[in-house]
Amino acid sequence: MSNITVVGTGYVGLSNAMMFADQHQVIALDIDPRRVELLQSKISPIQDEYIEKYLKRVAHFEATLDQAIAYTARDFIIIATPTNYDEETNYFDTSSIEKVIQDLDAAQTQAIIIIKSTIPVGFTQTIRQQYPHLNIVFSPEFLREGKALYDNLYPSRIVIGDRSVTGQKVGELFKQAALKQDVDVLLMDATEAEAVKLFSNTYLAMRVAYFNELDTYCESRSLNSKDIIQAVGLDPRIGTHYNNPSFGYGGYCLPKDTKQLLANYQAVPQNLIGAIIQSNTTRKDFIAEQILQLKPQVVGIYRLVMKQGSDNFRESAIQGIMKRIKAKGVEVIVYEPNLIDAHFFNSEVVQDFECFKQRADVIIANRSVSELNDVIDKVYTRDLFGEN
Repeated sequence: MSNITVVGTGYVGLSNAMMFADQHQVIALDIDPRRVELLQSKISPIQDEYIEKYLKRVAHFEATLDQAIAYTARDFIIIATPTNYDEETNYFDTSSIEKVIQDLDAAQTQAIIIIKSTIPVGFTQTIRQQYPHLNIVFSPEFLREGKALYDNLYPSRIVIGDRSVTGQKVGELFKQAALKQDVDVLLMDATEAEAVKLFSNTYLAMRVAYFNELDTYCESRSLNSKDIIQAVGLDPRIGTHYNNPSFGYGGYCLPKDTKQLLANYQAVPQNLIGAIIQSNTTRKDFIAEQILQLKPQVVGIYRLVMKQGSDNFRESAIQGIMKRIKAKGVEVIVYEPNLIDAHFFNSEVVQDFECFKQRADVIIANRSVSELNDVIDKVYTRDLFGEN
């Protein structure tokens, strides 16, 4: 049994903490007193079915605000702090990771430090040069919001940015914690592992953008988008997965990861990566225009979250639609049970769902839900398959 600390209790950090707490002694460190208090009470601060179940049952888990507790006598320290994309610098804001590593250096840790946060290509090499006596490994995560722990327990692959014995040790740690049998563990250089993460998410963004552009074409030409997508997807080289049209890709990862990959293309020829990002903007413009053509007096935004089973609405595509509609002077109201504020981006938040449905002339929903069935004539969505 190892002693493991996880720094950061978002989707990545908490899913890792729960996975390892079944077999190891795990401490979760966070700077938010409310999150730590919830975790100490066995309440998940994020919506994830598996995390919620595991949190109630794992015996080897504690949460703390105290670095001294979290950094003392640890075998592994996993860094899972946020790295938001800075539009001015065209670079991930890695300051939270750098602060943790600085603190670990001051604590003179002997632990293997595993960076799980998404970082720019080349970051690990740079930070290793700054702290040559620290044992730093990068291992990308491939998690879905709302399914983070499940995806850790049943991983598609385990990628470790270290070819040494340390990398093998980290790979074995994650493989032993997984419930899936025969998981591929890929050891590679840190820079290659960083690129894997960005290229994986950019491909997913590209696939979303492709089917959205197909849907835009069909809408513009009065064609049956669902029939065309189904027929295209039955080619086994394409597949019928991840093909449901939407208002655009969004969430915490895809927008920032595509932009960071494009920034990493400095002095490298490219057309496609930039086009993916532009396509997402064009899709939001198109959707907003389709809604404005209905000439609504009041537009209702049904849920800000990216998808069902998630409580996260950071960078959700529907917010882009909302801002475009508001810019044209149309009144916008919002129904989002996860919001306690009276306003969101200067739009009224309506807590009463029946009142919300009555007041809106058009209700826009990124994904169809049965609770809108009684006002289906008001609903605008591009959800063709009833899935995320």
